[in-house]
Formats: sequence, structure tokens, C-alpha cells
Amino acid sequence: MSRDRLFLIAPGFEDPASPGRSFFCPDCNQVEGVLASNPGLAERIEVTRVPFAGPRVPVIALLGEENQSLPVLILGDASPAPDDALTHGTLRFVTDTRRILELIAARHGVPFPH
Repeated sequence: MSRDRLFLIAPGFEDPASPGRSFFCPDCNQVEGVLASNPGLAERIEVTRVPFAGPRVPVIALLGEENQSLPVLILGDASPAPDDALTHGTLRFVTDTRRILELIAARHGVPFPH
């Protein structure tokens, strides 16, 4: 995989545990904010938004059923993966939101989180 690939939960989802309410994922929304405030970033990273409800088939297809928590950044091979990246097969990925934001900044030239 040549480009970094980012999976997020699509905002505006319903949770059967709270009928009649619409939600967003706070962790995914932090990443959405970085995408929104840095025009062109979404063109350098492949961004896929998936429904809240599982199973999250596109994520499972790449990282296995045990790794479908979001957000997740799958690291492309354009830059080396950091030592703290997780591994599934040949893919390296990060699930911690803060670490995702740091890696996006380091790998794509946008501001770092403070």
C-alpha cells in the first residue's frame, strides 16, 4: 500500500441503545477536524468513512476482526512505520487517536497537536 489509509466512523449515526438520537465519534471527530482544517490532506491520505454498526467489513478485510476499532491509520510504505505501530500480516497501523494525529503531522506536513 503506497499511501496512508485512514478509517473513520461516519458522523451522524444512530445507536440502538439510544433511539432517536444522532451521534458522532469524538475520537474520529478530532481527526475530521485536522482533515477539515488542512485542505488537500484528504487527497494525500486515502480516507474511508464506515458506519458505526459492525461488523466493519472494509476494516476487517485489511486488519482482521479483532482490529476494527476506529479511528485507525494504516501506514503506507511511502514513509517508514514507527516502532510503536501494530502489525497485521504485512500491514502496520495505529489506533491511538493522539498517535494518529502526530503521525499525520509528521508524515504529511500539517501542524502537530499541542
